Amino acid sequence: MNKNLLNRSFIMGIYLAGSIFLSSCQDDDSGSTVTPPKGAYESGVLVVNEGNFQQGNGAISFIDKQNKTVVADVFLTENNRPLGDVVQSVTVNNDKAYVVVNNSNKIEIADANTFKSLGVINNLQLPRYMVVANNKGYVTEWVSFSGNGRVSVIDLATNTLTKTIAVGSLPEKLALVNNKVYVINSGGNTVSVINPTSDAVETTITVDASPNSLVVDANKKLWVLCGGEKNYNPDYSIDENTSKPGSLVRLNPTTNAVEATLTFTSKVLSPDDLVANGAGNKVYYQYGGKVYQQDISATTLTATPFINRNFYGIGVDPADNLIYGADAGGFAAGGKVVRFNPNGAAVDSFTVSVGPSEFVFK
Repeated sequence: MNKNLLNRSFIMGIYLAGSIFLSSCQDDDSGSTVTPPKGAYESGVLVVNEGNFQQGNGAISFIDKQNKTVVADVFLTENNRPLGDVVQSVTVNNDKAYVVVNNSNKIEIADANTFKSLGVINNLQLPRYMVVANNKGYVTEWVSFSGNGRVSVIDLATNTLTKTIAVGSLPEKLALVNNKVYVINSGGNTVSVINPTSDAVETTITVDASPNSLVVDANKKLWVLCGGEKNYNPDYSIDENTSKPGSLVRLNPTTNAVEATLTFTSKVLSPDDLVANGAGNKVYYQYGGKVYQQDISATTLTATPFINRNFYGIGVDPADNLIYGADAGGFAAGGKVVRFNPNGAAVDSFTVSVGPSEFVFK
């Protein structure tokens, strides 16, 4: 080959390689390097849509906050197959989305930024929620609708189930505090504390009846919302003489002691959907068909509703403190997500898939 032609080819190869490199890592007008996006769903809001029971139409919707656009079912869009029957929750860890599909007894794993499928964890028993600790997934499972449930431990490197831990009845949401996993047992009145080093229950904390949600505040204290105990008359009305009201309980994770119990007045109504703002100094919950805002320093429950509307679920964006309300609309068609500013005024709304219930903010 002609030497000059070889040199020109070599120089042209270097030029092209440099062009490719520069195009993949370009500078913006300020001179700083701009990192290319990881995928279309890298930044925004994931909406959990349960779907209709036994119809296999559960979905994860994606809201692009900047462009105010919605992809109603990102998993179906990217993989040409549905997620399954009753999408319960989603947990994002290390750019992977773990979608818990309750009635299909599985967890679908997808790239959190592209939502391309990465695998499936099968053979679970009515799974509900998941947290990650020590590179392991901890998944609550009802197992059945009566009796005690369990927490399954999943090796996230191999996506294999390594152990099951017996907990209380109908375990639901979990929280990670001080490298301990706290599990609320909604069918009773306890919180199980799991040590992720030994993968064993370290202690069990007694709270009020029917704990349904929990959050960690700015002081690393754990708040548990309890629905109360409902007993019924022969005509199925609530017997207020024997029933117990719900409560908002604050736990100290250092000592596992109950520090405060704020009790609701009604024995008929049940509070639920406890969430926190980005700073962790305010919590929100639903009660009597309305949304309430509670400062973590308050010693009594707030009496004034923050939003006079009932939702199937609520969330608070930690980036801008906008409150998100999930309106399932009777599960007849696509539900709605309504956003409110930090003062409680409605901002806008989006149509998502069937049965929106929870939010993950990315």
